[in-house]
Amino acid sequence: MQVTIIGSGNMAKGIGSRLLSGGHDVTLHARDNDEANAITSELQSAGVEGQITSVAIGSPADDIVILATPYTEVQTIAKNYDNFKNKIVVDITNPVDFETFQLIPEAGRSGAQEIADSLPAATIVKAFNTNLAGALLAGSIEEKELDVFIAGDDEQAKAKVRELVNTSGMRAIDVGPLANARHLEGFGLIQMAIQDQIGTNWMSSLKFLG
Repeated sequence: MQVTIIGSGNMAKGIGSRLLSGGHDVTLHARDNDEANAITSELQSAGVEGQITSVAIGSPADDIVILATPYTEVQTIAKNYDNFKNKIVVDITNPVDFETFQLIPEAGRSGAQEIADSLPAATIVKAFNTNLAGALLAGSIEEKELDVFIAGDDEQAKAKVRELVNTSGMRAIDVGPLANARHLEGFGLIQMAIQDQIGTNWMSSLKFLG
């Protein structure tokens, strides 16, 4: 598949590494050309099967767009892309107020639903918000494949994202409608909050075993 990743941080790098390992082609959209070029060079030199290029924010996007940006920047970035009209937009954000360490949306609502409301011409799928960047770069934890939890209201869009995940060496788990993204975002918050306690140096992963 051809996939656009918007962002040049650790999550863009981590997700990009997994997709490239699965033979998918990635276009990295970034404000900082130096950061984007560094990621592009590093990932391409790793002997991956897919191809990666970097372009400026606002360049033409692929049909699948992964928002590897903070939750608070999504709407600003969307204005550069005609609000992602007719795109599958993968929301990886955790809408956390880092002063209170609570979720930003009101009870019963998810950040993914708020994004969907603000981008009605796009199809929103929640994924990757419980996957830490270091684990994505490693590709596995204790030789176990990573689980990627997915939520969304459009079954065809979710099928595309599941295929993308499953062909990139990870296991996609469909957790239901977009409303369930609220629970995924809660998992994401807890995972961040306990990092010092569990001492994994941000290399933990949420996974179902059995």
